[in-house]
Amino acid sequence: MAITSANQLELLQTAEAVAREKMIEPELVIEAMEDSLARAAKSRYGAEMDIRVSIDRKTGNATFTRVRTVVDEEVLENYQAEFTAAQAKPYFEAQRDAANYWSREGIRIDDFAGGPQVGDVFQEQVPPVELGRIAAQSAKQVILQKVREAERDRQYEEFKDRAGTIINGIVKREEYGNIIVDVGRGEAILRRNEKIGRESYRPNDRIRAYVKDVRRETRGPQIFLSRTDPQFMAELFKMEVPEIYDGVIEIKAVARDPGSRAKIAVISYDNSIDPVGACVGMRGSRVQAVVGELQGEKIDIIPWSEDQATFLVNALQPAEVSKVVVDEDAPRIEVVVPEEQLSLAIGRRGQNVRLASQLTGLDIDILTEEEESKRRQAEFNARTKLFMDNLDLDEFFAQLLVAEGFTNLEEVAYIDQDELLSIDGVDEDTANELQARARDVIEAANRTALENARGLGAEDSLIEFEGLTPQMVEALAKDGVKTLEDFATCADWELAGGWTTVDGQRVKDEGLLEPYGISLETAQDMVMTARVMLGWVDPEELAQGEDVEDVAETEEAGA
Repeated sequence: MAITSANQLELLQTAEAVAREKMIEPELVIEAMEDSLARAAKSRYGAEMDIRVSIDRKTGNATFTRVRTVVDEEVLENYQAEFTAAQAKPYFEAQRDAANYWSREGIRIDDFAGGPQVGDVFQEQVPPVELGRIAAQSAKQVILQKVREAERDRQYEEFKDRAGTIINGIVKREEYGNIIVDVGRGEAILRRNEKIGRESYRPNDRIRAYVKDVRRETRGPQIFLSRTDPQFMAELFKMEVPEIYDGVIEIKAVARDPGSRAKIAVISYDNSIDPVGACVGMRGSRVQAVVGELQGEKIDIIPWSEDQATFLVNALQPAEVSKVVVDEDAPRIEVVVPEEQLSLAIGRRGQNVRLASQLTGLDIDILTEEEESKRRQAEFNARTKLFMDNLDLDEFFAQLLVAEGFTNLEEVAYIDQDELLSIDGVDEDTANELQARARDVIEAANRTALENARGLGAEDSLIEFEGLTPQMVEALAKDGVKTLEDFATCADWELAGGWTTVDGQRVKDEGLLEPYGISLETAQDMVMTARVMLGWVDPEELAQGEDVEDVAETEEAGA
């Protein structure tokens, strides 16, 4: 695409050809040509000059114009592109013509009165530049770069709304294991970690994939495909099952081990339609179509339920579950299965329980009936010993308390006395004595913990903070958290504990206050309260933020 002043008439034809080839507007190509010619002219006249080029859209003739702007004397820096009002006056009073004229706020000035003002622009036509070989090559590179940018912008605008859908394409080539796919008016990339198992493709193979993301990038790919994303399977079911497309059946959750096994939870909003049967299809025709696209991936279709325990039992299919132990205070949910069902519930390399966990969003512990019985017996014995040692009770009476649901000394000490009186054999005197003993033990433990905390350097600002027990303060001080300022810098997960993913495995982070039953929400509230007390956070802004969250939750619930 060599450009010289001798073939300006061909500029429009060149722009049209490039625009058709790249499927962009001819105007964008002409603007790129104008910019490249202006750069070439600056290399001839001087880089400091403001040279602009305008190509006539009908004739293809290029007009070169030097532009100078009136500025204050104090800010005058570029003498080639700027001048003061005094310096501009001779030009302002000179005769104007079509090639040399003044403009103010983009409008041509024909009234000579008043003199030049700051911001006025003088445009003066200069001789066109004859482009040499090097300048022409440079201009060509500029045009190609501008065309590529326009092409990428066009591709982004066309595909940005197709993210989250399935697209068909043709394999163009393979680069380091990544597949470059022709998707019509653009190219997409299927990275090797987004392919199912060891599947391979050859040029001109047809491919179907999920548009995972479309990003505006200056270099490299913009359209990112995936065949391992759980939503790829969901979209395939939407294509194969009309009831899902129509909204009669909804896919509530999907979990995949790409190429091996998957679980999908569905619900029907029409009582006359079985969601599982509709997804399976006549003689399995619908689900087999999806399985074939996913390279033989086995799919468990399960009914979704609002009841957490019921949904978890369904998610662990084909294993049979004896019972589900749901403890709102526990970080994990326990599932008890018969001994012969244990391997089936866990699955090969933990696949079944892992997929069930992903599907339900719950952390699952699987126990056999024998293990659960032993664990409950161990807990029973430990609590019995706790009451025997601290309340000076015989084994029978301690076991009676445990059987009635008491788990710690605090419950005995501060529970309503009527709860104790409801136990067979406990009268008012016995209840008073039990509570007095429990309170004495707790107070002694608190005094010891407080002395230890002070010995570790804990300050009164932390000790007196509402919500922290002496044992909590001691635990914090052992970890170096000794002042209210130290406490305010803690993250909520540092206090309550949490989970992180390392090399694809979930790893437990123990919280400093986790042994004392502090939840993540409580930890967040305590840390934020400390920051407000220290003046780090404005309480009014905090209240406004909470109001916004409440409104959002209300609207979501209403929807």
